[in-house]
Order: sequence, then structure tokens, then C-alpha cells
Amino acid sequence: MRLAARSSRLSSWYYALFDHSFDREHRAVLVGRLAWEESKQAAGKTSSLLRRNIHRLEKGLLMRPRRPIFALDYIGETFAFYESAIQSDGSVSITGEELHWAYDVLSEYFSVTGSHPRIDPLRERFQSLPVPPGVNGQPWRPYKRDLSKPPSVGYEDLLALAWRRRSVRWFLPEPVPRELIEKAIEVAKLSPSACNRQPFQFQVFDDPDLVPEVASLPGGTAGFSHQFPAIVVLVGELRNYYGERDRHLIYIDASLAAMSFVFACETLGLGTCCINWPDIEEDEKRADEVLQLEPDQRPIMFIAVGFPDPEGMVAYSQKKPNSQICRYNFE
Repeated sequence: MRLAARSSRLSSWYYALFDHSFDREHRAVLVGRLAWEESKQAAGKTSSLLRRNIHRLEKGLLMRPRRPIFALDYIGETFAFYESAIQSDGSVSITGEELHWAYDVLSEYFSVTGSHPRIDPLRERFQSLPVPPGVNGQPWRPYKRDLSKPPSVGYEDLLALAWRRRSVRWFLPEPVPRELIEKAIEVAKLSPSACNRQPFQFQVFDDPDLVPEVASLPGGTAGFSHQFPAIVVLVGELRNYYGERDRHLIYIDASLAAMSFVFACETLGLGTCCINWPDIEEDEKRADEVLQLEPDQRPIMFIAVGFPDPEGMVAYSQKKPNSQICRYNFE
């Protein structure tokens, strides 16, 4: 191990020959890459390419100063994907909201960019396409936020919410209304996501026959998982990326969404407990079977949800001082 740690190549050989801890990740990344490539040939199978590129167009539109010509390297594939979705026979899995957003951004792009041999033919074809249903009112494209009014939630309110939010392990024996879960997800999906791909699913289990089985998958829950009213599994999907460089984004984006989700639950009177999911092969195999996961899908974390038992205690969990976790300019 000490020898292998001396270089990247030796480390790769070490894990190839002596330790197979990363085998599952290797396959998941490759399966995800293949799914990405297949999605480009079968337009509409996934909207990851369209979502990524429309978001890139938005960033170009809001740039200061904005260049008269931009996105030449990807506008062709972006428009081709959009065009095939508009002209599909209904088999496309892209939602109407996504098409609405894509239409408004592409409309703005073609109206502000100058003449160019790669753009002009696409501009003409775009103008000949039908407008997606539901496109009206305020355009879904880059805009200026109204900063004249302060947010309705102040810092002290947010700090109080953060203090109130604790990992709840004891719940009342009451079902969780699905409308509350949906409200929390409405907040969660507004979390930052690299190129707006949102490479995750909230898999919610509230069936009393399924919750105990799913709750038994992660470790560290012995003695209290039997009384979870509901459990959410945040699952990442590597099919949203074309290369290995982005393989960690499922964990980053899903974690950002998870924090927003648990804060939203707290405002709705629900308690939550984020449950760690270490990469243990035996547990991964069981999770694949129970959760019916595809090879490129990976559990990120589990979140127990329910109405907190007022008699149940929570951990104090003293946090590190800022001096230990904050550093300015290499000081």
C-alpha cells in the first residue's frame, strides 16, 4: 500500500489487482457514459443533453459584455435535440416545462446573436417550428431579480431554523401526507445543480410493508428504524454525464437538494434524519435488489421522515467553531 501510494499509476494497479472497492463505481460510470451517448442517438430518451446545453446558453446570454456570437461548438446538437423533441410522435420523455424553457432560451439566443454560417440556418429552422404548448406570459429565460425588497426570511430566522433542525430518530405513529413531501421537494429542486441537470431522484417509500425493508438497508439505524413512518432514498444517476470528470456531481447536487429538503420538512412540521450510506459492496447489492436500481444509479443517502415525537430526544451535536472550519487567503 505504501509503495502504491507513491504515484497515480501504481495506485490504479493496486486497486486493479488487490482491492476491488471501486469496481462498482467503474461500471456505473461506464454505463452512465453509454446511456449519455445513446440518448444523443435516440432524442428524447433523456433530456440531460438538452438541459445542460440550454443552461449553457443562459450563461452566455447573461454574460457581461455579451458576445455577439457564442455557443458555436454546441448550438448544432442543442437545436437538433430540441427539434426532434418538438417533432416527435409523443414518445419523447421531455416534459412540456422543459420544452417551454428550451423554446424561450433558444428564441432569445436566435434573436440576439449575429449572422453566422452555423447559426443562420438553425435560426430559420427554429422559426418554422411550432411553439410548444403553454408558452405565454413571462418568458423563462435570464432575468433581473427584484432586489428592491429584502427577503421575507431574515438571517436570524434562518439561523433559528438551522438550530431547530435536528436529526430526529423518534416519530409519532402517523402517516406522512404526500402533499407535504411534494412541498418539500418543490423547495429541494430549486437547489443549485451543475448545468441544471438535477441528476437524482427522490424515491419515497411510505407503504408500511416497504418502509421497514428499505429502512433496514443502511447501517446505524438499529433500534429505531422500525418506527419510521416514511423513508426517502436519494438516488444519483450517472447517465446525466458524458465523461468521468463529472462522476462526483451526483453526490454534490443530491446533497445540496437534500439539505433544502430537510429544511423544508422542518417548516412543514416534519422531522428528518439523514442516514449515511457507506460504499459497502454487500449492502450495495442488496440495495440494487430492493430498490430495483439500474447499473448507473447509486444511493446517495437515506432520509427518515415523519412527525417528531415530542417526548423523543435529539443529540446536541456540538459543532466546530468557525476558526477550525473557515480559512481566509491561506492564513
